[in-house]
Amino acid sequence: MSTLTIDHVSRWFGNVVAVNDITMTIGPGVTGLLGPNGAGKSTLINMMGGFLAPSTGSVTLDGRPTWRNEEIYQHIGIVPEREAMYDFLTGREFVVANAELHGLGDRAAHRALATVEMEYAQDRKISTYSKGMRQRVKMASALVHDPSLLLLDEPFNGMDPRQRMQLMDLLRRMGDEGRTVLFSSHILEEVEQLASHIEVIVAGRHAASGDFRRIRRLMTDRPHRYLVRSSDDRVLAAALIADPSTSGIEVDLQEGALHIQAIDFPRFTALLPRVAREHGIRLLTVSPSDESLESVFSYLVAA
Repeated sequence: MSTLTIDHVSRWFGNVVAVNDITMTIGPGVTGLLGPNGAGKSTLINMMGGFLAPSTGSVTLDGRPTWRNEEIYQHIGIVPEREAMYDFLTGREFVVANAELHGLGDRAAHRALATVEMEYAQDRKISTYSKGMRQRVKMASALVHDPSLLLLDEPFNGMDPRQRMQLMDLLRRMGDEGRTVLFSSHILEEVEQLASHIEVIVAGRHAASGDFRRIRRLMTDRPHRYLVRSSDDRVLAAALIADPSTSGIEVDLQEGALHIQAIDFPRFTALLPRVAREHGIRLLTVSPSDESLESVFSYLVAA
């Protein structure tokens, strides 16, 4: 198992600050690095992988610096976002070349290609590959030495739905095995489906860390939205709207539900069951309607 530690890391290019004083710890399991395009995700991953020196701060893998430390590449597998590859090689030749850098041979390359289901195209030139195929052969190259840490920069780019599901299953399995897997994405669905933990980067700053549902619940200064179905929606709505914890209620006759906006989360969560009990109303459904990662992300970007 590997632990990656980013300690007060900043990186600037001339007058442009790409990463600004970020501190985080990435441990075993699958972590999603989430942020809009241009947020600094690729710069941060390049520093994690030892390709870029921090302007200030430090990046260490199990206590060892990643910058100018060739030994860490025995433990790290990297899939960069950039598409530039050795197009004149076949997929198998590309993966074998990386295997040989690690003192391995054809057997390790064959295993890695089978893991990403690229055996059928291994003898074709990379120049003939689709974008999704290129992503998978890069993944095979990253896995050839069985690393304990995987750094993946937008790994699902160009993949069709079947390829995406296959890679997601693979990454989940690796996380369950105790490997440390970090992947970046600006696609909210990818992170929500795969990551057990998220790190959010906005404009080069560390905006949030943890489980996205827990993050949303901690944001008590912002409205929370709920879908509620009950045995008497009208009476329940009248009772709730009278309380200052509730800023708005919409009665949806077609759906047979209430859409409630609460501005005081702790007070509302105590109020709802009490009001229902006092009026003899049965609560049939109470579910948050804004706890998707998309909702959390939009709040964090706007903050």
